[in-house]
Amino acid sequence: MAAAANDAQAKLRGLTDEYTKLQQEQQTLIVAQQRLNAQKTENEGVKKEFENLKDGESIYKLVGPILLKQEKFEADSTVKGRLDFIDKEIGRLEDEIKESNTKMDDIKDKIMATQQAQPAQ
Repeated sequence: MAAAANDAQAKLRGLTDEYTKLQQEQQTLIVAQQRLNAQKTENEGVKKEFENLKDGESIYKLVGPILLKQEKFEADSTVKGRLDFIDKEIGRLEDEIKESNTKMDDIKDKIMATQQAQPAQ
């Protein structure tokens, strides 16, 4: 009986450790997603500013300590490219978070089953 209880405890510890690890990984994914959402908002603001520019107005790009003049179409296409990339990354992270939630739910079910299978002490 004691060996079975020890095996159940070891299994429970392993599942709990795995669950904790998944929680930490998910938290990292959520932080990355929040950072990307902030970048998306910033780039959408830049895109709107570009739309408000009149023909002939200048756009400057900060490169190190220097401001370089940039053509509007070039700057606009750079921002659109960034937004496309950010959207794809946000989608990828959302998929990873969903997958992580599924794994965590599975482990939670295994933990509950293991606890219920233990004999009362």
